[in-house]
Amino acid sequence: MKVRSIVGLSPLFAVITLEPEDLKMLPGFRRRMEWFLRNRPDLSRNVACMETPGVGARRLLAIAYRDKLRRILQKMLDETEFLSPYGIRAVSKFHASHPYILAINGQEYRVDYEPAESSTNLFGGNSNWRGPIWFPINYLIIESLQKFHHYLGDDFKVECPTGSGQMMTLWEVAAELSQRLIRIFLQEPSARRPVYGGTETFQTNPHWCDLILFNEYFHGDNGAGIGASHQTGWTGLVAKLIQQYAEYGGENGFVAETGDALVKVVKVSSIS
Repeated sequence: MKVRSIVGLSPLFAVITLEPEDLKMLPGFRRRMEWFLRNRPDLSRNVACMETPGVGARRLLAIAYRDKLRRILQKMLDETEFLSPYGIRAVSKFHASHPYILAINGQEYRVDYEPAESSTNLFGGNSNWRGPIWFPINYLIIESLQKFHHYLGDDFKVECPTGSGQMMTLWEVAAELSQRLIRIFLQEPSARRPVYGGTETFQTNPHWCDLILFNEYFHGDNGAGIGASHQTGWTGLVAKLIQQYAEYGGENGFVAETGDALVKVVKVSSIS
């Protein structure tokens, strides 16, 4: 089924880099890898760059080779598709105006872009993967982009957002996605937090406005928290993103204010 969903982005997760010193310590693995490359080109051609050394003479094991990676990221970083102001959507916004429709035995089944709660009762009414933003998937995407950058380096750049003319390294793209996810919890100039959506008590009541909720997932367009709370089991990953951004983030610092804690997120120029 040709649905533009997070499933099409999941091949990005299959990536790891091999350091030269690691290969020296694993001669048996290296022999088997070289045999595989020599004798099974029908299989190895679909695995990225095991033969070609990258930055620091590293080797790359990945499903998405350079051209395929660019094609995936072109869709993923398109704001009319997967890229939301608050992260990566589970289903492309393309399906808001172009639903996927499948007719079987006179019955119509469809996938629409649904940025919040699902409109169907599938799986007990908890089929919420048709547009919202989920932290575990976004975290895996960010981690994968960092691994690809570890191999490809600063010379490999993609347009982010797609169509903007702004070129970024994969490390910069990862930082941009991190910032969008963190923004869910930050106060905007209006003093409103996207995570609270239209819940005025949380937005305006001084006794509630700084009590940050860690929702299960988030609205694909406006970042409002949806589903269970607290879902710290995976939405708590935002703490790791804040820490990473503080150490390795973008050119401009920003402040993430979470309850009584004030986390100043800045670029650490001393890190090589």
